Amino acid sequence: MLKFIIFACQIKNLINLISMSLLLSLLIGLAAGFLGSLIFKGKGKGLLLNLLVGLIGGLIGGWVFGFLGVSGGGLLWQLISATVGAIILLWIVSLIRGK
Repeated sequence: MLKFIIFACQIKNLINLISMSLLLSLLIGLAAGFLGSLIFKGKGKGLLLNLLVGLIGGLIGGWVFGFLGVSGGGLLWQLISATVGAIILLWIVSLIRGK
């Protein structure tokens, strides 16, 4: 019975860690999308679009910096990487749309 209680507590801690990581990723994505929009076009794109741009930008930024062999850690690095990726994404979208 004691092993089950310990296991249940470990599962609960894991779920809390995953949910906090997801929330943190969403917040970083939102901030990166907003910053990318400000830098690229001078204004934000709205909450959902900023979030989407920031999350996709985080993937792009991580891939680009990984390809270049540049790495870092911490929240500031994640925000910088996602913002650069968001700017790249917005640039590609502007090329496709012709604006």
